[in-house]
Amino acid sequence: MPGTPPIPPRRLPAAIWALGFVSLLMDISSEMIHSLLPVFMVTVLGTSMWAVGLIEGVAEATALIVKVFSGVLSDYWGRRKPLAVLGYGLGAASKPLFALATTTGMVLAARLIDRTGKGIRGAPRDALVADLAPPGMRGAAFGLRQSLDTVGAFVGPLLAMGLMLLWANDFRAIFWVAMVPGFMAVALLLFGVQEPAPTPDQAAAPRRNPISRDELRRLGAPYWRVVVIGAVFTLARFSEAFLVLRALQGGLPIAWTPLVLIGMNVVYALGAYPFGKLSDQMSHTRLLAAGLVVLIAADVVLASGNHWTFVWAGIALWGLHMAMTQGLLATMVADAAPADLRGTAFGFFNLMSGLAMLLASTVAGVLWDQLGAPVTFVAGAVFSLAALALLGCWRGARVRDAAAAAPE
Repeated sequence: MPGTPPIPPRRLPAAIWALGFVSLLMDISSEMIHSLLPVFMVTVLGTSMWAVGLIEGVAEATALIVKVFSGVLSDYWGRRKPLAVLGYGLGAASKPLFALATTTGMVLAARLIDRTGKGIRGAPRDALVADLAPPGMRGAAFGLRQSLDTVGAFVGPLLAMGLMLLWANDFRAIFWVAMVPGFMAVALLLFGVQEPAPTPDQAAAPRRNPISRDELRRLGAPYWRVVVIGAVFTLARFSEAFLVLRALQGGLPIAWTPLVLIGMNVVYALGAYPFGKLSDQMSHTRLLAAGLVVLIAADVVLASGNHWTFVWAGIALWGLHMAMTQGLLATMVADAAPADLRGTAFGFFNLMSGLAMLLASTVAGVLWDQLGAPVTFVAGAVFSLAALALLGCWRGARVRDAAAAAPE
């Protein structure tokens, strides 16, 4: 009927599902290797513990830096998919190097290639999800991608554990098998995802430097508030390695420690998509505040004792807060940033959150060594309260801005 508004779609596009399965396959490939890599380096290659830490630190720092440049380039170029393909391709190409590695230097090279690929693909992929998501379904789109990604994060270690038992601890054979889902992910991205064509206005617009002063100013105050809140939020959510350490204190055998992250990721994967859909129907700040309350509860439970009941309850609550907040934060970035600057927006957001994670994990480690595990988790709860207060101030500022903009 003429004049009838279009009916919004009830299903996510097939390309969103394809991107989710691309993430799932690459995470299976990566986690099959990463869950075994520290042990492989120490027991097979004779690498020292400080070298293991150095390699991981350098690799993660590389990913953080590359994320910004890839996001900026995707905005300047006006294309997301080619950079995503390059990033996933580098990740897949790094997998044979782990199987062939005979020295620590070869492992370092493989990790740098792998993390460079992760840095290249992250911001353009998230911007592509935002570009493909129908209006009113962006939260569901990010929730679905995050959920499938997290499925890969626990399927990979499970496969690695099973193959280690089946093949008598043959690390290299498992690393070769990890190639298969990695190259499947690249093929699915190439043939299963079609990037939206630019609108006539976008095609005619002159290319601009996305990180010029005027363009960064165009991102706007709401976006930078999301960046600050995301960074403070991440200070409260240090590395999941401390969950593993808490479980070890409670008597969990070393051989079973992967179950900690598997259990957390199961809760995360089951909750990410439903909470993503919920974020399309309710206030983002309220849902994020609820996630912070759940994180405070997790910290309090984990600080209360190391009996298995406390530890596993804390792990489940940790996974629940991840499901409530991680896809939501990505949705908030996409909503706050102009469409032609989404790659840059995700790049800066990921950089600040990554730096906050490094700082948070360092502080948590110092507190753990000097004052004990309970103080570490109490500090996490305090940072969560600070993020909650900041979120309240932001909500108040938005109300005041809306009141000021309202006609007299």
